Amino acid sequence: MSGPAQNRRVLSGMRPTGQLHLGNYHGALKNWIELQYQYECYFFIADWHALTTGYEDTSTLEEYVWTMAIDWLAAGLNPGVATLFIQSKVPEHAELHLLLSMITPLGWLERVPSFKDQQAQLTDRDLSTYGFLGYPLLQSADILLYRSQYVPVGEDQVAHVEIAREVARRFNHIYGREPEFEQKVEKAIKSLGSRNSAMYRNLRKEFQEKGHADALAKARALVESNARLTVADRDRLFGFLEGAGIAILPEPEALLTSTPKVPGLDGRKMSKSYGNTIGLREDPDSIVKKLKAMQTDPARVRRTDPGDPDKCPVWDLHKVYSNADTQAWVQRGCRSAGIGCLECKAPLIEKIVEEVGAITKRAVEFEENPELVRGIIGEGCERARQGAQQLAEGGANRRDEHRGEVRVVPASRELAAELFVLLALSGNGRVVGRAANRHDHSA
Repeated sequence: MSGPAQNRRVLSGMRPTGQLHLGNYHGALKNWIELQYQYECYFFIADWHALTTGYEDTSTLEEYVWTMAIDWLAAGLNPGVATLFIQSKVPEHAELHLLLSMITPLGWLERVPSFKDQQAQLTDRDLSTYGFLGYPLLQSADILLYRSQYVPVGEDQVAHVEIAREVARRFNHIYGREPEFEQKVEKAIKSLGSRNSAMYRNLRKEFQEKGHADALAKARALVESNARLTVADRDRLFGFLEGAGIAILPEPEALLTSTPKVPGLDGRKMSKSYGNTIGLREDPDSIVKKLKAMQTDPARVRRTDPGDPDKCPVWDLHKVYSNADTQAWVQRGCRSAGIGCLECKAPLIEKIVEEVGAITKRAVEFEENPELVRGIIGEGCERARQGAQQLAEGGANRRDEHRGEVRVVPASRELAAELFVLLALSGNGRVVGRAANRHDHSA
């Protein structure tokens, strides 16, 4: 595989709600492990997002943050090639979220499909908070802060990327206008050199007249690869490709990734809220016991009854873990009643115990060296913050030019933004007070 490409940045995150399970691993984490060697990857532990539905009890949040960090490292995320960090340690997430909340129409948030879905599912919690309504906007800030080109998602999550695109488009329309923009763009195009200038113009024309996305991608790569351009000229050229202003916040794209169906022990989607999971570091005896008792095709009441693998959740696990020969053996044996359900599960149990055992063994090494883990995540937080500050400072300067606003000192700006997010998430003044005290002590 080729090394990470600077103009192909990927960002994704997970909410720390306890130890990860096989659904998390195969649904997201395994894809991340592959992506980290193909793209410049930023992966974050979304502790602020955890507050959107769990703001009333934060007693386990810090423990879950570090549990997740160990799970990630044990599963194979490599801090040498990917940036691993904690969302709340980069206060620019809160600052951009605050700014985006000023320009985002309320209706955009209310129409996000998961808003009403989760309200219907999580009836035991009070979700009538701005934090819950606005979590897609916080997600947008997470993505846009690092100028991420791609966000790895399944098909059911594309709507979250689309709202980030809409927010970026609106922000750029409001703040991306610049006096004498066309003249500055012409000067920037000429600085590309005669051959590249002609190529840039042709690609832009192809995209704007015919809508060819590959032409846009090639034009972006052409601009990104030119080391002679200033940051301002690069932003102008990006913006000129799609409109008549500076692209302060580039629009991200959904990177559709493989998301195999990983059923829980009861046949429903594997989820901690259903209590049907197999943990990523679960004890082997517990795994064996759970899988032996796992629900199968209800038509197989007796050992001699034929079954249908397509109606059996165990078959979905076989599609994840078993090779073609084993899958063929399951199909023949189940449909003919040549094998029983326990026989069918045997090779699956072996594979899962082996996989979880290897992850658990690596996790123990990190658990026994917590300072190493904190050091790895600390370095990632610093790298992430350096990247975030580039956009934060540039965006602030752009707003100043556009509105003539007075700048605020960074410490005050960060504190105000973080307090806003915490208040929005919880509506609890005590939480905000604790955050203020923490900043006072660390100043």
